[in-house]
Amino acid sequence: MTLKNLLVAMTLLTIVAAPAAAQTDAAKDRETAISHLEMTRAKFLRSIDGLTDAQWTFKAAPDRWSIAEVAEHIGISEGTILGLVHTQMLTTPGPKPEERMPDERLLAGLVDRTAKFQAPEMLRPVHKWATRDALVKDFNTARSNTVQFLRTTTVDLRAHGGPHPAFKMLDAHQWILLISGHSERHTLQIEEVKTAPGYPK
Repeated sequence: MTLKNLLVAMTLLTIVAAPAAAQTDAAKDRETAISHLEMTRAKFLRSIDGLTDAQWTFKAAPDRWSIAEVAEHIGISEGTILGLVHTQMLTTPGPKPEERMPDERLLAGLVDRTAKFQAPEMLRPVHKWATRDALVKDFNTARSNTVQFLRTTTVDLRAHGGPHPAFKMLDAHQWILLISGHSERHTLQIEEVKTAPGYPK
């Protein structure tokens, strides 16, 4: 092979390898997110399994949420955040790679219960579901929709995004991670309710 042919071959290899590497990174991102979504789904469902009605509705204080209300907040947030991804995050540019918060830091911040956030009005519990089974059914449907979106979308999620009130600019992939980390954060809140004085045994 002549030097000229070798240079041409190396150039072609570089052109082909760069998109392949990007696709591999995207695939890894999505598989990692799907694993996290399934892990936090299982944690949440386990946290509310087998509760009595008294445990489900117990409030540690008048201004504190019951497990039922925390679970409803999780349920409402599931579809709402994915809807925001579709209608807002995928239509705007995301942060530049050097400006993006690391995924690990985002997930750690979400489960840090020492940092308190006020839930926006549209995500507050309003007794949307008549029964616990109905809530669980809709939660599972919404979570499965998120997983299916990750499995099938061809959009570069890292290229799009939008601002979050607490975590600033996130890319669309991180908004998906937010769905998962948010449910984990409030699953921890459910476990805190179970340790409150007066919680029914």
